[in-house]
Amino acid sequence: MANANTPKRALIEGKAALIVIDIQASTFIDDSVVRSIDNMPGYKERMLEARKAIDGARGADIPVVFIQEVHRPDLIDFGRELDGDEDVHCLEDNPKTALAVKEMGILPTDYIVPKRRYSAFFGTDLEILLKGLKVETLILIGGLTDICVHYTFVDAHQQDYFTRVIEDCVAGSSVEAHDASLKAMDYLQTGAIRSLEDVLQAMKQSA
Repeated sequence: MANANTPKRALIEGKAALIVIDIQASTFIDDSVVRSIDNMPGYKERMLEARKAIDGARGADIPVVFIQEVHRPDLIDFGRELDGDEDVHCLEDNPKTALAVKEMGILPTDYIVPKRRYSAFFGTDLEILLKGLKVETLILIGGLTDICVHYTFVDAHQQDYFTRVIEDCVAGSSVEAHDASLKAMDYLQTGAIRSLEDVLQAMKQSA
């Protein structure tokens, strides 16, 4: 490690928020062999594991923010997003785009932030919400590790949030991409990648 003076940080610094990224109905109702976005093996199981983090956050009075990727049916807001491997996805009029309300146990008291691009910060009111909640630490779960989780992490890091990722509760487009993104995020904030067990314990201690 080049920086020998990396400061020791608590898992949760100040007030936390759990950011649930793009856990949508398609994960649980679309069993297509070929999907509009590739999913690594075990993707659905990892998203179901995320429910434990959501329940843990509620038990510790940590606000839960659900991020929902959604696009207009005329595709006008995709921009360059379709220039890569991804096909058209998350259209407003498609039932698969809805949040996974039942699986994630979404409550009326939770916060929902729609987004048009990969980062949950880009063109959304997430920053206003977090400032209102006086949050310092963001805990990220959901998908995909190498796309929306990664880009949200980078934007959070650049806005000086302490940012953690629960490695058991994220999944990527491939195992290789998932692992590479976890390594890249941990490079930005040493110790950012945490186990579900450790995060649940930290949540209990913060309550």
